[in-house]
Amino acid sequence: MKVIGITGGIGAGKSELLSYISAHYRCRIILSDQVANEVKEKGTACYDAIVELLGKSVLDTDGEINRNKMAARIFADRSLLVKVNEILHPAVNTFIMDAIAEEREKNETDYLFIEAALLIESGYEHVVDRMWYIYAPDEIRRKRLKESRGYSDEKITKILERQLSEDEFRAHCDVVIDNGADLEHAYLQIDKELEGRIGGEPGTK
Repeated sequence: MKVIGITGGIGAGKSELLSYISAHYRCRIILSDQVANEVKEKGTACYDAIVELLGKSVLDTDGEINRNKMAARIFADRSLLVKVNEILHPAVNTFIMDAIAEEREKNETDYLFIEAALLIESGYEHVVDRMWYIYAPDEIRRKRLKESRGYSDEKITKILERQLSEDEFRAHCDVVIDNGADLEHAYLQIDKELEGRIGGEPGTK
């Protein structure tokens, strides 16, 4: 089993490409945002720490942490963002490392993909076998974010400013998948990479 990190800026289309990979390869895909939601559910240590930090105003009526309320609370305050990340990142990392060990033990998949915007910052280039950078030009990413999420130019700019630059992504990644054109072009790059360099078999899921 090969472990592959999938990273790239917001709006690059990582989720769309992972849907293709899931349908065509025998693999497991871990989405770090999904894991972060799971590790902060009510009853966990992360839940208690976040509620203590941000207050009960971030809770839903069922007592669970509301993702949008939490995001609004920390969006304008860098210090809160850092503190929340200090709570969540260790728990997410533990989940991922346990998943890698579990899949290696089971030996039932060809690939384990880990998707996160902060894989490089979290040191995962030393954990994965290959690091992929999903690339799309800024103008394409802006267009996608406006159409799919309704983000304003101001909000998009603030988000982009907090992420790694294209040069930084490229410097730390082994593979660049260009997702700035049509999806078929990106799919061909994925198939070539998995077949030619790692030995994957399309359509073997």
